[in-house]
Amino acid sequence: MITVEPGNPLIPPASDLLDASQALMRRLFNPEENHFLSHAALAKPDVRFFTARDGTETLGTAALKLCDGYGEVKSFFVTEAARGRGVGAALLRQIEDTARAEGLTLLRLETADKLDAACRLYERHGFTRRGPFGDYEDNNTSVFMEKSLPTPA
Repeated sequence: MITVEPGNPLIPPASDLLDASQALMRRLFNPEENHFLSHAALAKPDVRFFTARDGTETLGTAALKLCDGYGEVKSFFVTEAARGRGVGAALLRQIEDTARAEGLTLLRLETADKLDAACRLYERHGFTRRGPFGDYEDNNTSVFMEKSLPTPA
């Protein structure tokens, strides 16, 4: 059973997964195309950081950065062995639930065109493509997406 819970990005196993994610991003993209947050930035008070596990095995990470008027999905990563097992969907549900609890009605994210599986996951969960936001610039690599979170009736 997949369990998603608050995690600490500064210590293993979460920090190990962040290292793996960032190493992958460095292999795939030029430095100016990488927008991941440092482990320390993920531990700041304006970030909600989560890990997903099955038993004692940590399978993924995700974070919600609280911004002015929206939340940004950051550091979303699922181990290769765990892909296709619902880990990404579980992490997204936690991000959305946390955003609603924080009073947010909009989520945004930046991913990349080379990350097809990630783009498909976000689209399956209601994210739509949009232009750059915040401090991001269009770089012909990034894919920008957002999702409205309706308030409960």
